[in-house]
Amino acid sequence: MAVDVDLDFGRYIERRKGALEAQVREGAAYAFGGDLRVKKTLDSLRPVRMAIESTSRLWRSAAKAELLGSATKVSPQARPKVDALVEQAAKALHIARPAVYLANNMPTPRAQTLGTEEDAYIVIDEQLVDRLTDVELLFVLAQECGHIQNNHVVLLTSLYYLEHAANRFVKWIVSPAAMALSSWSRRADITADRAGLIGVREVDVAEATLGKLLGADAQKRIDAVRIFGDSAYFKSLVGGTGGLTQAEVDGKVGEVLAK
Repeated sequence: MAVDVDLDFGRYIERRKGALEAQVREGAAYAFGGDLRVKKTLDSLRPVRMAIESTSRLWRSAAKAELLGSATKVSPQARPKVDALVEQAAKALHIARPAVYLANNMPTPRAQTLGTEEDAYIVIDEQLVDRLTDVELLFVLAQECGHIQNNHVVLLTSLYYLEHAANRFVKWIVSPAAMALSSWSRRADITADRAGLIGVREVDVAEATLGKLLGADAQKRIDAVRIFGDSAYFKSLVGGTGGLTQAEVDGKVGEVLAK
């Protein structure tokens, strides 16, 4: 039987673009307003634009191979337990399943999403996987899926290399670009924590994981995720009713972060 194959590349690009736009719209439904506001301003900053351009060249030419070359790609055959959690996190956030790698060469034992918006990779230090329970690791994976869903990847990749490979950038852009991106990333983390909570659906798990990851620095993020747990958006996910509006949630979180 003949099968129709769509060979129209332009049509494929339009479908892909539509899928990405839908993903971003869904992310915006829970994203922290402070993240969205600051992210919109970053394109107007020349050092940030230059850092993004430099990072894109660096990623394509060498950085991707350097980071992933010795890492283990998670699959049903390699680390099946982690593989199942990746699938669960992606489904909870309604995004396409991302590629996930386990590495031993990260500067700090953490999870990081790097690459481009169309070609993103979640990289997790093996030490972190060993420290976390399954549900805590699910929270972390959902956090990183949230970064993908909210178009954080290029900016986070630029910040990562500004912090860990500053000698690869034009010297004068490093400090102002890193400062601007670092300020934004603190707000992006609030959005990602909400994604993590959406992934696990349990506020207690989110609090415990943030405490384990951040130690004494966790309190504001714990308070922020508790507030999101009282939102109408989250309550609807877990079968509850009522709750705070998005504006009320963001207002309360803004007060927490300002303390």
